[in-house]
Amino acid sequence: MSLTLIKASLLEGIKLREKMLEMAEPIESAGRLWIDCLKQGGKILFAGNGGSAADAQHLAAELVGRFERANGFPALALTVDTSCLTALANDFGFEQVFSRQVLALGNPGDLLVGITTSGGSPNVVAALEAARKKGMKTLALTGETGGPAEALSDLCIKVPSPRTCRVQEIHLSLGHVWCEMVESALPSPLKA
Repeated sequence: MSLTLIKASLLEGIKLREKMLEMAEPIESAGRLWIDCLKQGGKILFAGNGGSAADAQHLAAELVGRFERANGFPALALTVDTSCLTALANDFGFEQVFSRQVLALGNPGDLLVGITTSGGSPNVVAALEAARKKGMKTLALTGETGGPAEALSDLCIKVPSPRTCRVQEIHLSLGHVWCEMVESALPSPLKA
């Protein structure tokens, strides 16, 4: 029974990755958003909840630390400062934990990557709205419907699956693709 489950799960992931091949052009466009932002001296801010928060932290760490070479590109996960998150949640409500940070830390030319499998996480949607107000570019990573996040993003990558776990697998894989694109297009800003 468990071997059947394992094979079915892995096959489902393979089929979803094959579907994503049909989206190569928008995926490349999203990578260009990352490259253009960093090339122009901007930073990439990431926001998400739960597993998407973990993806936000993971991708920010890849850019700041090391993907395959010492990067040092400016990136920040808005999910990591517990003092800030708890103060904002307490004082303004959980819906504003990311948007208040975007308004304080974001600048025109920066990029906000909002990660929400439903496309409707209120705090991610509010962050996308705040990024627009600040003159930032916005990229939404969602599940198959896109939700409200789609309308607030310059580009929305909708993973065609109803399963959160599969959508999150693809989001992380796409993030790694974009890190590869950044590394191949830009010299590392770090001086060794």
